[in-house]
Amino acid sequence: MASAVVSVSIVAAASPAAVCRESSSVKQFSGLKSTTLFASKARRLSSVHNGSRVQCMQVWNPIGQPKFETFSYLPPLTDDQIAKQVDFMIQQNLIPCIEFDTVGSVSRTNFSGPGSSGYYDGRYWTMWKLPMFGCTDSAQVLREIQECKQSFPSCWVRVLGFDSKKQVQICGFLVARPN
Repeated sequence: MASAVVSVSIVAAASPAAVCRESSSVKQFSGLKSTTLFASKARRLSSVHNGSRVQCMQVWNPIGQPKFETFSYLPPLTDDQIAKQVDFMIQQNLIPCIEFDTVGSVSRTNFSGPGSSGYYDGRYWTMWKLPMFGCTDSAQVLREIQECKQSFPSCWVRVLGFDSKKQVQICGFLVARPN
């Protein structure tokens, strides 16, 4: 046992370069760098940067434009884009349902104020027909969307995806705005 300890100290004394190589492989702690943690407040950027070379655009003007379901801040979806979203819903075993409304958002009518049970009219949209149980093709949903838009041209129309096991709405997106 003592010979093993002696041989290690002899090797270390004989080759000091080996010891230096081992100690230099770990970088020494240099302390906190105040230039990165406490950046100068005086520095101002002349334009917005998002880390890439993409042109920035305003996606949603909040003035006079209420925000609705998912994708409502984007330009109107094409039929192909709607079909892809509906196909994904069907693949996830969600049941498509179409709803429409004249207001397009939650409106608090007949609300009794603070301390009430929280009930108010205008929280639900009107369902266009029944949910599409057994739907296997997005073309079926697109036909129903077109019928709803023709029947109610001055209404907002959205597609929802319901989970039949949990019995809750999982997703929803706006497909038509009033003419």
